[in-house]
Amino acid sequence: MSATTEGVLVEPASAARRRRWLDLTLSFCRRRPLGAIGAGVVIFMILVAVLAPWISPYDPLAIDFAAMLAAPSAQHWLGTDAFGRDVLSRIIYGSQTALIVGFGAAFIGSTVGAVIGVASAYFGGRIDLVIQRFMDILISFPLIILALAMVAVLGNNLPNLIAAMTVPMIPRCALVIRSSALSVREMPYVDAARALGYRHTRIILRHMLPNVMAPYLIMLTAFLGQAILLEASLSFLGLGVQEPTAAWGLMLRGAAVEFAETAPWMALFPGLAISLAVFAFNLFGDSLRDALDPKLRTG
Repeated sequence: MSATTEGVLVEPASAARRRRWLDLTLSFCRRRPLGAIGAGVVIFMILVAVLAPWISPYDPLAIDFAAMLAAPSAQHWLGTDAFGRDVLSRIIYGSQTALIVGFGAAFIGSTVGAVIGVASAYFGGRIDLVIQRFMDILISFPLIILALAMVAVLGNNLPNLIAAMTVPMIPRCALVIRSSALSVREMPYVDAARALGYRHTRIILRHMLPNVMAPYLIMLTAFLGQAILLEASLSFLGLGVQEPTAAWGLMLRGAAVEFAETAPWMALFPGLAISLAVFAFNLFGDSLRDALDPKLRTG
């Protein structure tokens, strides 16, 4: 209910926030329809991953030798693989692996990169020079090559896979965030914080980092699609998650050349899932960039 102050109805703060978020959401959907479609696919993917135990028609690890390489049918909507496992169930559970690895690597990589980029811009001088040259060395390696090297050193379990995918993302985010933080460093409130004797960590974390959230969010959404594709690539090469875990890249690896003609659904449907997820994150990330970047804002 709305509160009354001297005869005037005052909307509660929680209701005002909900109304503001609803207005922003509707405005985003109206101005960025492709981004809204991408966001809808992402939300659907998250719901599928969360509800996997309830919506999956079969156990993704259950082997049925009587149904090996079964074509799509009423019993198995997307067919089965070489071990008789239901492809639809494994795609549903594979979304959990994709989101856990994707969100984990993208969030950690973007956050660490943002902190490094802001700290580099704040301190400047030799510290900035050393950090940036080190970032240049890391960014000179292709994303998948550096991830392959990290997996080879750390091992290919799930935590090590996330760590290996995180490292290549850090320098890319650090360079972007640093360019924004350089202008923030010159703001009067940063000079005032220095004059008040605040510690460097407080100035970086509380005064500078919140003011580079727009490029941070853009990099985060961009990295999500890259992380899902990178996880699928590593799993396809045998360096990602291992059998019998349900993972889209691992399903593509199982759909070897000898099954390309006899059971094309083994590669077709996991490939479509990967493509749709990456495309959705890219659509949403591009629209978010257009909405948050003043230079690209059209109204």
